[in-house]
Amino acid sequence: MSGKISIAFVDDHPMFVDGLAWFFSTLPDFEIVASGQSADEALTIVETFRPDILTIDLRMPGDAIAAIRSIADQQPNTKVVTFTALADVDCAIRALEAGAGGYVLKGATAAEFSRAIRIVLSGERYITPAFATKVIAALRAPPPVVAPGKVNLSVREAQILKLLISGMTNKEIGADLAISEKTVAHYMTLLMRKLNARNRLEAVVAARDYGPALLDEMASGRAARQLN
Repeated sequence: MSGKISIAFVDDHPMFVDGLAWFFSTLPDFEIVASGQSADEALTIVETFRPDILTIDLRMPGDAIAAIRSIADQQPNTKVVTFTALADVDCAIRALEAGAGGYVLKGATAAEFSRAIRIVLSGERYITPAFATKVIAALRAPPPVVAPGKVNLSVREAQILKLLISGMTNKEIGADLAISEKTVAHYMTLLMRKLNARNRLEAVVAARDYGPALLDEMASGRAARQLN
C-alpha cells in the first residue's frame, strides 16, 4: 500500500484526460491508477482497481448515471465525482441521487477540482458553487400541485411512471418495456407536462402522492385512466 489517494478518470476526450493525469501527477499524495472512455470502462476500472476516487463525465458512450448507481451500490468505498460541462439541474440531481459525491463543472480550475475531490473523500458533497444554488433551490422547491381528477394517464404512461419511481433511467425503462430510449423520453415530456413537473425529481414526487397501488392498476389497464 502506497498510502496515496488512488484516482481514475473516465472521459471520452483523451486530451482532457491527459491534462487531468498531468495535473494530478504533480500532487504528491495522489496516484493515478487507470483511465477510460465509457460508462462500461468505468465499471471495469472500479472492479479491477478499486480506486479511492473515480471522476466521470456524463457525455460519453454508455449510461453514466447507471454506472454511478452501480458503483455506489457495489463498490461504496470508491467515491464518484462527476466532472462535466452539463450545467443542467436535472442531470445534477440524477447524478447525486445515483450516488455521486460531487458535481463539478468543467469550467472549474484545477485547484478547485482537487479541492472538490478532497471534500468528497472526507464524506461531504461538493457542487460547483455558482451552480449549487440552482440545484439546492430545485431540491428545496415545494412539490408540484396536481389537482385531483385532472391527470389522465395512458397505460403506457402509467407503466413508465411506475418504473421511474423505482429509480430506473430512460434507457433501463426502454429495455424493460421493449421500446426505444427516444420513445421513453417522449413519454417523459408528456408526463412532466401532465404532472406540472419541471424535472424528473418533481415527477417522482407528484407520482408518489397517488401511491404505487393505483399506478400498478393503471399500468396493467385494470383501473380507470384517471388519477383521483
